[in-house]
Amino acid sequence: MHDVKLSPSMMCVDLFHMAETIRVFEACNIPYLHIDVMDGSFVPNLMLGTETIRQLRRFTSIPMDIHLMIENPDEKLEWFEPCGGDYVSIHVETTRHLQRLLAKVRNLGAKPMVAINPATPLAAIEEVLCDVDAVLVMTVNPGYAGQKLVPQALEKIKRLRAMLDNKGFEDVEIEVDGNVSRENALKMREAGANIFVAGTSLLFRPGRLEDHIAVFNNAMTGI
Repeated sequence: MHDVKLSPSMMCVDLFHMAETIRVFEACNIPYLHIDVMDGSFVPNLMLGTETIRQLRRFTSIPMDIHLMIENPDEKLEWFEPCGGDYVSIHVETTRHLQRLLAKVRNLGAKPMVAINPATPLAAIEEVLCDVDAVLVMTVNPGYAGQKLVPQALEKIKRLRAMLDNKGFEDVEIEVDGNVSRENALKMREAGANIFVAGTSLLFRPGRLEDHIAVFNNAMTGI
């Protein structure tokens, strides 16, 4: 199985403690910062923009995990300046030319990821599995933090892992996003996920951030 990775959701960080939070992530060897980009159209919220990403890049060398929840990503991809080490996820529901856009992500030096909403069938991404380094399975309907897990998501992750392995794409990772609590993360891991977007259900809750990261890592040991 792929190594377990945390990708903290930066939309959930207390802005008044952003610098301290990132330094904790660096000390704990967090591999990615999850950047939720929302346009108020594809999802009913507005979130992290281009200047926020630029400032984060100046402040830390942790790669970005850029999640584009926007209409017409074909016209806006370069705004976010994806580069080597970054993941960029494109929702299958947002573009008519998915393969072209995924290829564009790779040509910019980043790693392409295709994202899929809870109600979208896996068949919608079957033809681009050879074009991606990872698949992002939304386990809630995107737009807001703190939602409940869509119960069908666990079986969907399991079916996706089987599909990838059976088609010879064992190296493709599976990221999960939405209500990733410690309990749900264990079930998601058993289903085949290995990158966990960590928000209010896991990291950004009362208590020390370092302790929450350690508890998660310990829980994943041996799975």
